Amino acid sequence: MEGDFVNKAAITIKDVAREAKVSVATVSRALNGHENVAEPVRQLVLEVAARLRYTPHAAARSLSSRRTNTVGVVLPDLYGEFFSELMRGIDQIARIRRQHLLVSSYHGDQEQQGAALRAMRGRVDGLLVLSPYAESPGFLTDNLPQSLPTVLINTYLPDQDHPVLSIDDHAGAVAMTRHLLDVGHRRIAFISGPDSNYDARERLRGFRDALAAFGSDAQGIELPGDFDEASGHRAGQELLAAGTLPDAVFAANDMMALGCLYAFAQAGLKVPDDVALAGFDDIPLARFVHPSLTTMQVSIAELGDMAMTRLMQLMDSKSAESAGDKQTLVPKLIVRDSSKSVSRRTQTHTPSGR
Repeated sequence: MEGDFVNKAAITIKDVAREAKVSVATVSRALNGHENVAEPVRQLVLEVAARLRYTPHAAARSLSSRRTNTVGVVLPDLYGEFFSELMRGIDQIARIRRQHLLVSSYHGDQEQQGAALRAMRGRVDGLLVLSPYAESPGFLTDNLPQSLPTVLINTYLPDQDHPVLSIDDHAGAVAMTRHLLDVGHRRIAFISGPDSNYDARERLRGFRDALAAFGSDAQGIELPGDFDEASGHRAGQELLAAGTLPDAVFAANDMMALGCLYAFAQAGLKVPDDVALAGFDDIPLARFVHPSLTTMQVSIAELGDMAMTRLMQLMDSKSAESAGDKQTLVPKLIVRDSSKSVSRRTQTHTPSGR
């Protein structure tokens, strides 16, 4: 038994190649997830490697290939369904390409973001970065590791040299506002995101532009928010305290819409009979609340999938051709029960229990 253990511990890539009757180079390409390996051959190599219990020596492989087979992901937060869905899409491609993920969150603090980016140097072969700051894009440029393949997600960076995958937040907000106007709502409250967040600014701009294009018959009410349930709940309470409800509430993301929905439910309001409600993102929970939430559908997991796929292309390429390309996803209007057309309300509503 001892000899058997020694033999298994000494298994090398040459043993796998000999057993699978392929070259060492083919085994290496199959185990590293390269695309230029026929799928039956890949499966054979994987089966043999598993049967022989072959484990590549990570340090040696890194020295020989100068690759760590690790991708860094730097996000502003890990909390909430948006980031969960984004990571799901990234992870799907990472697993297919046999890449490890080194994930860091900087919790909205730019200095921590800079530290996270600097810490990735030498540890990863490429970077995925989501940085929503609209006021100081130069900070990100100064801290991105030079010569490291990088793909930006929903990041405002003028004159950038990296691929960017973004959501057309302005067009999405225009489409949602027009929907609410088209079904008869005229007084529409908008719960915005953080002032320094580029996505939030674009969604607010889209809301304002759609109202302005409609004409003087439309009225907008703007409330602050922070892209979380608590700020949506506070905004809902503020609307209730004002006494006269708007016809509809458009929250700049689904999490705030759900917080607002809870505030209305606590006060005995019925959505959409008393007030219509809409969000943005189409997180999985949006279709399962009651009433189901009208929203702008962003394929969040697809966004992560596309970003990781683009990064792998960049890492596999020897040139920087088309490195600064930009892809934009246009959100799709999803109409559910929370925004059904109802007659406009003019009376003052007094919430139950007050």
